[in-house]
Amino acid sequence: MQLLDYLVKVTVIVIAAFSVGCSIQHFSKTKQVSADLILFDGKVYTVDANRSWAEAVAVIDGKIAYVGSSTGAKKYKGPNTRLVDLDGKMVLPGFQDAHVHPIEAGMAYLGCSLHDGKSVEDYVLIVKECAQQSPEATFIDGGGWTMDLFEDGLPDKRLLDEVVSDRPVILKSASGHQLWVNSKTLEIAGIDAETPDPPRGRIDRYKNSKEPSGSLQENSAMNLAFSTRPAYSADQMQAALQFGQHYLNQYGVTTVQDALLKLDGNEAYVGGPTYMAMDQAGDLTIRVVGALVWNTDSGLEQLSRITDAREQFKTPLFSAPSVKIWLDGVMEVHTAALLAPYSDREDGYSGELLIKPEQLDVVVSQLDALGFQIHFHAIGDAAVRQSLDSLELARQVNGVRDSRHHMSHIQLFDPADIPRLESLNVVANFQPYWAWADKFITELTIPKLGAERSKWLYPIRSVLDTGAVVAFGSDWFVTSGNPLLGIETAITRRDPLTNFSDPFLEDERINLADAIEAYTINSAYVNFIDDETGSIEEGKLADLIVLDNNLFELAPDEISDAQVLLTLLEGNPVYGDWTLSSIPKIAQ
Repeated sequence: MQLLDYLVKVTVIVIAAFSVGCSIQHFSKTKQVSADLILFDGKVYTVDANRSWAEAVAVIDGKIAYVGSSTGAKKYKGPNTRLVDLDGKMVLPGFQDAHVHPIEAGMAYLGCSLHDGKSVEDYVLIVKECAQQSPEATFIDGGGWTMDLFEDGLPDKRLLDEVVSDRPVILKSASGHQLWVNSKTLEIAGIDAETPDPPRGRIDRYKNSKEPSGSLQENSAMNLAFSTRPAYSADQMQAALQFGQHYLNQYGVTTVQDALLKLDGNEAYVGGPTYMAMDQAGDLTIRVVGALVWNTDSGLEQLSRITDAREQFKTPLFSAPSVKIWLDGVMEVHTAALLAPYSDREDGYSGELLIKPEQLDVVVSQLDALGFQIHFHAIGDAAVRQSLDSLELARQVNGVRDSRHHMSHIQLFDPADIPRLESLNVVANFQPYWAWADKFITELTIPKLGAERSKWLYPIRSVLDTGAVVAFGSDWFVTSGNPLLGIETAITRRDPLTNFSDPFLEDERINLADAIEAYTINSAYVNFIDDETGSIEEGKLADLIVLDNNLFELAPDEISDAQVLLTLLEGNPVYGDWTLSSIPKIAQ
């Protein structure tokens, strides 16, 4: 009997404990935690797998805690919750730029900026003013000029000599592949009629002469001038990044892949320490994935340096898991690598790969085996094909893994290569703002390719139709970093600023939903953070933007007129304010 009483008591205690446990568990599930922020009464396009819409978002500790109706979101209201009435405005995930240069762009704008010049005369006047405003400067440094304003895309040193002859002038083109320099720069760099073209580069010369004309093509030639320029200070680098990140934040960009963490003269990476210092100081307002440049002048001995940099460059908002391989140049000055000769050349020249195929095969396989993502610069169809060939070989050697390698720019395809991106799980990283018939296309590209090959310029729709992942980037400072300009161009294939041009290869237009995905969740996929950002879903980081208009209610040619009013990084404003009022942009 005593045993029975004991068992009954134990059973009662166990049941009671179980009941209390259930009550505690139930309470923990239903306990309401108040939100730090609630955005309500808006048009929230989540970019989730179902392309869902909602009215409101609640944010707790930098993460999205609720997505749904305004009524449901307000259940998260607490005494310290900030309530923001969207009044019908649109909310999107923060834009993610899969190929951009924040520090380099900031340096170009803070230096002698030619970005606002509309003619060669404008450029010369701007340089003259830069020299007058900085009489103590030992050299004039800047950039932003465009090839389409010069005959054959080649500027002349004599134009600069007329306004600055006593000190070097070094001006990078908007494309980033050329320098425009004056005679003083050439003199200090020791570049004269007897100087041979460096490997993988070109010193442009006057016709029927060996005399350098003042433009240098590709890195190996550009570095002849850069080597004469004093290194930028840490303060200059941080000032450039401050400018660059604010510029991007104002257009709703919250995450980027910096497409080129460069090397200094001592083969050390610059840019990475700047991102780390800014993040550690709490001053970084964009999430950055860095691509470490592969030095085409070196070989496999740089693998250890690259691996060390990947381990070193790690802070909450910055990492460097990617390697940038620059495989060719640009079409406009015959430095892109083509499968067939340029149409306007009588010598059968088709451009050259910056890395020989057999060497590239080894490099790509080694990097892939070390777990790096590879970020190719590939403009011509030969560069596109070789990128795919080397990646295919790496899969055969190393096996299939979740690598998310991607090719940027990809201006010209041979149509036979388009299906290969999907089959190899290679991301197509387009810069959509380039996909309209500007003078670069009509005057400097199509004449070099002919009509038939030109049908395969920026084939975004064709790639998307294969099921391949398409991501978007701007390549700013090459062109504007405003994603809305790229989105509109991808939809219309027309100049988004004037809408005067006819659609360029209009069969390659895509729809708005696909364009938004390319600038949000697909770019997050490239950066291996699509489980954390890129869409508005519970549990993801609250990287959000508010626009003044619902893009889906605008005519296609009005999309780039929409304004970003507020940009949030993990729930904190990095551009705009809670009043959702328009603020002038610092640069276009």
